[in-house]
Amino acid sequence: MRAVVVAIPAHDEEALIGRCLASVTRAVARARERDPRLRVRVVLVLDACADTTAVQARRWPVEIVEIAARAVGTARRVGVAHGLEGLGIPLEETWISLTDADTVVPADWITHQLDLAAQGVDLVLGTVRPDFADLSARHAAYWRSTHHRGRPAGNVHGANLGVRARTYVAAGGIRDLVEHEDVALVRAAREIGATVRASDAHEVETSGRFTGRTPGGYAAFLDRVHAWIDAPPLAGTGA
Repeated sequence: MRAVVVAIPAHDEEALIGRCLASVTRAVARARERDPRLRVRVVLVLDACADTTAVQARRWPVEIVEIAARAVGTARRVGVAHGLEGLGIPLEETWISLTDADTVVPADWITHQLDLAAQGVDLVLGTVRPDFADLSARHAAYWRSTHHRGRPAGNVHGANLGVRARTYVAAGGIRDLVEHEDVALVRAAREIGATVRASDAHEVETSGRFTGRTPGGYAAFLDRVHAWIDAPPLAGTGA
């Protein structure tokens, strides 16, 4: 791979955008240390932000695009398109890494995806873990007991997804959806025969909040689990 495009959608993420971009900047530096010729474009798409996300983002070496779609699918699509535009490198030699503005990626996030690409992988499904500081002790314990390193489930998370640019384009790219745009992309990539690999070697940490930026995203999933694990017992049940 000669180039990497990192696309990050954001909607009112002033509390978390700084740690996200710090981690992505670190991952970019690690990738460039290994290959100084690697071109990397980090594109942050501010979607209808009404807080100070933009002000904070300008402190980091990222390209900023502002839209008002209020749709994560549109924000991801715009970010990828902006990153690929004028790159001047063939799609076959370009990799796309996707994450979210409430997420912290590890230092080897990009390099690990590139290693898998070198093995012939077209699409990488990375794992996600919530910030345990946002969860109850019971919820965090449940998560640890049901997630085992070395055995990724292969779930699709837009916060940790990598795809060869050629595959991305052939699959039709990301659709203008308000949720599950990542699932739609992976489904389309599988349909055209893409080689898909699940990996937890570059797991990311995302916010453990229960109210997210999409109706059915990761926050909604955590909220459902929280309600099941931490809900108070019904009166008279003896629980």
